[in-house]
Amino acid sequence: MTATARPVLTDRRPLILLGLAAAVVVAVALSLAIGAQWLRPAEVWQAVTDPDPAAPATAIVRELRLPRTVLGVLVGSALGAAGALMQGHTRNPLADPGLLGIAAGASFAVVLGIQLGTGGLTGYIWFAFAGALLASVAVFGIASGRRGGPTPVTLALAGMAISALLASFTQSILLADDASLNVFRFWVVGSLSGRDATVAAQVAPFIAAGLLLAMVNAPALNALGLGEEVARALGQRVLPARAVGVAAIVLLAGAATAACGPIGFLGLIVPHVARYLVGPDHRWLIPASALAGAVVLLLADVLGRVVVSPGELQTGIVLAAVGAPFFVALVRSRRGAVKL
Repeated sequence: MTATARPVLTDRRPLILLGLAAAVVVAVALSLAIGAQWLRPAEVWQAVTDPDPAAPATAIVRELRLPRTVLGVLVGSALGAAGALMQGHTRNPLADPGLLGIAAGASFAVVLGIQLGTGGLTGYIWFAFAGALLASVAVFGIASGRRGGPTPVTLALAGMAISALLASFTQSILLADDASLNVFRFWVVGSLSGRDATVAAQVAPFIAAGLLLAMVNAPALNALGLGEEVARALGQRVLPARAVGVAAIVLLAGAATAACGPIGFLGLIVPHVARYLVGPDHRWLIPASALAGAVVLLLADVLGRVVVSPGELQTGIVLAAVGAPFFVALVRSRRGAVKL
């Protein structure tokens, strides 16, 4: 970015965030109105503000689509912000929250929960969150080594090793138990469907805490982006900054994965879009990524309801179809590696 363009970008950042917030509102409206049965805007408004128990639209909006939409906003914002943090801490434009072993840890814990006969989706959430937390702690501990601090390279290598190990354990259990496989495959595809308001209420405190930690970590992350030696010279304490960042990623991505299953590519794609809009300053990049993540996830969910109507394509599949070409283009582009 040129020196003359930067002041213009700075002046526009608040407007860009307001535009992204407006896009979230539009995506929420579409999510409430579109599905197997399309509703008029007036029907949606009445169902939300002045519900008529006798109207079919009231049951559709308040019991089915509103909890799903709220969860989509929470999970999308969590994964978007976690992706921005992950790419910043590893200084890797191809990193996403799964690099810390979060998805693998959650998946293994869900399989254990199924084996123990935990009742329903609500019970799996706590197993998934605990698994994501323990896997991330293991990755951070291994990456820290004996010299007191993790580096981007050791975090990536430890995350890959833990993820591969847990994935092998998960597959071993599933291959030996068809009943567990049948239950697990509903969770692992990544979807907002089938989740009621209880799920959103369970994960909301963790996501709120993660977003708060992410914003606290943003100034330190800007310094770390200059390199650890420069950050230390500027008075930044590297290890506590890394720890706060990893804690935020675990809370955000762990809660999102627990609620909806592994949803790939969102944490990879959204930070690049946000970085293009507001620049590399994490004080702006993190909130922009959170807002953009909510928009992308809701629109993917709406698209999944439309393309195979009256059936439904799961959100994780839609994002994989969109994200895979983006990932290939990013790998082939030289520009992807210099925008961090």
